[in-house]
Amino acid sequence: MIIPRYYEDLDFLHEHTMPPRAYYIPASHRMEDLVEHREASDRVQMLNGMWKFRYFESIYDVRDAFYESGYDTSDFDEIPVPGVWQMAGYDTHQYTNFRYPFPFDPPYVPQDIPCGAYVHTFSYAKDEKAPKVYLNFEGVDSCFYVWVNGTYTGYSQVSHATSEFDVTDVIEEGENTIAVLVLKWCDGSYLEDQDKFRMSGIFRDVYLLKRPEKAVQDYRITTEITEACAKITLDISYYQETPVTVSVEDAAGTVAAQTEISKAGTVTLEIANPELWNTEHPYLYTLILQSADETIVDAIALRTVAIQNRVLYFNGQAIKLRGVNRHDSDPVTGFTVDVAKIKKDLTLMKEHNFNAIRSSHYPNAPYFYQMCDRYGFLVCDEADIEAHGPFMLYRKEDTDYNRFKKWNEKIADDPAWESAILDRVKRMVARDKNRFCIIFWSMGNESAYGCNFEKALAWTKKYDPSRITQYESARYRNYDVTYDYSNLDLYSRMYPALSEIEEYLEKDGSKPFLLVEYCHSMGNGPGDLEDYFQIIQKDARMCGGFVWEWCDHAVAHGLAENGKTKYYYGGDHGETIHDGNFCMDGLVYPDRTPHTGLLEYKNVYRPVRVVSYDEKTGRLVLHNYMDFDDISDYTDILYEVTVDGLCVQKGVLDEVSIAPHSDGVMTLKLDIPQSGKVYLKLRYQLKKELSLLPAKHELGFDEVLLANADGRNQTAVKWLAEAEEKNEISVSETDTEITLKASDFTYAISKRTGLFTKLQYAGRDYLNHPMELNIWRAPTDNDMYIRAKWENAHFHEAYTRAYKVETIQNQYGVIVMSHVGVVAPTVQKILDVELVWKVESSGRITASMEVSKDAEFPELPRFGVRVFFNKNLSEASYYGMGPQESYRDKHRAASHGLYRSAVKDLHEDYIMPQENGSHFDCDYVELYNGRYGIAAVSETPFSFQASNYTQEMLAQAKHNYELEESDSTVLCIDYALNGIGSNSCGPEVLAAYRFDEKEFQFGFTLVPYVKG
Repeated sequence: MIIPRYYEDLDFLHEHTMPPRAYYIPASHRMEDLVEHREASDRVQMLNGMWKFRYFESIYDVRDAFYESGYDTSDFDEIPVPGVWQMAGYDTHQYTNFRYPFPFDPPYVPQDIPCGAYVHTFSYAKDEKAPKVYLNFEGVDSCFYVWVNGTYTGYSQVSHATSEFDVTDVIEEGENTIAVLVLKWCDGSYLEDQDKFRMSGIFRDVYLLKRPEKAVQDYRITTEITEACAKITLDISYYQETPVTVSVEDAAGTVAAQTEISKAGTVTLEIANPELWNTEHPYLYTLILQSADETIVDAIALRTVAIQNRVLYFNGQAIKLRGVNRHDSDPVTGFTVDVAKIKKDLTLMKEHNFNAIRSSHYPNAPYFYQMCDRYGFLVCDEADIEAHGPFMLYRKEDTDYNRFKKWNEKIADDPAWESAILDRVKRMVARDKNRFCIIFWSMGNESAYGCNFEKALAWTKKYDPSRITQYESARYRNYDVTYDYSNLDLYSRMYPALSEIEEYLEKDGSKPFLLVEYCHSMGNGPGDLEDYFQIIQKDARMCGGFVWEWCDHAVAHGLAENGKTKYYYGGDHGETIHDGNFCMDGLVYPDRTPHTGLLEYKNVYRPVRVVSYDEKTGRLVLHNYMDFDDISDYTDILYEVTVDGLCVQKGVLDEVSIAPHSDGVMTLKLDIPQSGKVYLKLRYQLKKELSLLPAKHELGFDEVLLANADGRNQTAVKWLAEAEEKNEISVSETDTEITLKASDFTYAISKRTGLFTKLQYAGRDYLNHPMELNIWRAPTDNDMYIRAKWENAHFHEAYTRAYKVETIQNQYGVIVMSHVGVVAPTVQKILDVELVWKVESSGRITASMEVSKDAEFPELPRFGVRVFFNKNLSEASYYGMGPQESYRDKHRAASHGLYRSAVKDLHEDYIMPQENGSHFDCDYVELYNGRYGIAAVSETPFSFQASNYTQEMLAQAKHNYELEESDSTVLCIDYALNGIGSNSCGPEVLAAYRFDEKEFQFGFTLVPYVKG
């Protein structure tokens, strides 16, 4: 073996690396925007680009000293740096959530470790004023050995930490060669068991820093703030001491304070009447450290963070975190995420009302935090630690209790891991200590608790008492041992039921409650955002939380024949150990197209909400949910009044001052029409341009149903009105079928099911297949646990059988009365249904049903009628909640209106196909093609789904690009659907949203038509 076995030695973490320090980018003179354009610095030499590369399936296959000067790499491939080699076609992709992809045998890893040999040639010109040269790697997975010009330079691990090497003595004027050997696994991989694809390589930037011999090595910024004054203290260390002018400028460029320092130590500057930073107004001061041969420009955000009386305060204001968990993830570049991609994410987050980010589950690139300073996000910075795998070890007593109790034995509570765990925490804190957006230090994720985390927390709290500590996994420990939690500031939980939150607040409540992960956003979901919002707002000890998670993780494999991107998830690359599509759990698709769950989040967390509206007096009460801005400074409020979806009044409300977290009263007098379904809609628009948002950006809306004499939808009333013209209907029967004929139609009803098998109107056949009673849906990701109950009850195999079908005819039409059951193999009858069809001579059909469910069965996925219409009925118009999909617990982003759409556009194209595209609280829906169509309408609001796919197709397909359209336009007219929830990793659907009725009635009317 050509390298020493540092990679299996817990006591050997780094060799020849520089001490961890704060991140900054120096230049020879003052340069302003090195946050997003650091490559512009004349003291930075980026080494990114195409590097020579050879992949080895085993470390034992690396026999040649490829790092030696003059080694012939002509037969090497080329690979982009930064990048991961799996995305370049080497090795194989693997996604696991919490299982180690190798045997648990620390510190040992598989003997045949895949590895990559990188070689890169570059030119270097010595700067006489900056002769020192430091080689920086900002991210390498998992460990690496470095040589410069054939000389061994060092070794390092911790994938998401910066490793810096002094290469002054080995770098040469002119051409130089850097060689790196990267190993896929090392002992550190036991601490990097995060829920993500496992990818390898030099995935973040590589660069040289040219520094003077006499220069600042590190500095730490701390602040003390009162209303009248801010004291800024810098603790500065040097490579060699030199005089440094320290200046602080305000946002206008005016010098607010200045001093000098020439020896290692501290210096304090004072700023009178300081402007404080917050997420709504991210005001930054500029820090300039200027020495004879170098200038460092940084930013300072003046803010305070504190816990008082178990409440989280920021700048003296109790705040709520509107946060999201974010991984580095891109479907094409994997872990490699540049400034533009980060800015795209931050922009989308601002657009959808987020104010906080958790860097799950490792430190992000250092400029990410500078961008959060700049654009106004609070950050929970998390150490590169997740040891989830020990939870999954084989246990003779395989219970959750025993797994949780023993989880900490092998790593968290084993002193052998102390150095490795503290190293990761210290490197995070050292690098990011000057980023004021960071208010929480997180010790890592899902690794259980023990002596090593006690020490990590104690060190962190001693080093930086100004910030708050967080570690959710502290609750998993040996229950027979008493541990020290004195340095842990928050009580953090993942995915608790609302009842668990209430219990903690009632019985304990000793620390602020942080939802470090909640509302698992997998597939169609989450459905419980509003419910968590309400409990967060109800108690000041609730400091908010971070939704799981930002983006779907997937690997793009080009386009399918139908033009859709082929996104692969766990198992799609042939790996045997994987966790399927559990990585597809984000608020945005891999390409950052928003899920409907993101739209839901945006409006749940709108900045303003209607508290009440008295339509008689016009008294409108609003609440400002902003933490810092008065509504008059932030939001314009537009209003519109609609009747049955048509706007009849609109305007802009007078400006009103409402302080943060306060109510305000204004007057809005309206002329309310006396018939029709009338809604007042308030739209909240951004008043001013922000760095990532334009003025007039939509921030959210409220709608209020207004009372009037006749609140029925008048279009629905017309559809429901009986035709005045009475024509004769002929009735004929066989043993299996009833046929109804009139001048305009021929209908047929099966005596075997009591349901229609033919609908021919005006010479056109409307049905492709027989009608069905429907209790099934293509399971959503959030149905993954209830699905087992449903399938055990054989709901997916249910069908309708008739026991009795009778007809009655009079001058008004024909009534077909049926007693039917919904049954399935091996189980008792699921539903007993009294079904009545009333067919009028005009062709109009009215259904009424009385339904009784056997109480032994669980809640139903849905109940309704499924109709397979001719595919030519390809356009839809409806009045209900839209335009995006909406469900009984997931409809806050939708509003009542009149919407039109092609049927194909009603489909929400989840990468794992599942139930989608339903619309809640509808009065009617029409399907049509030109002059021909059919309407479904009801006196009682219902849900509908119109799709080119059947639920069986959706349930069978594993990827959206596999879907092929059916031969029908499938219309589901639903009495109800079970709620969506977030049970893929969260609590069960709340009782209020479960479709668990034992008896109910349902009715609707079908009206076929030909216009004009």
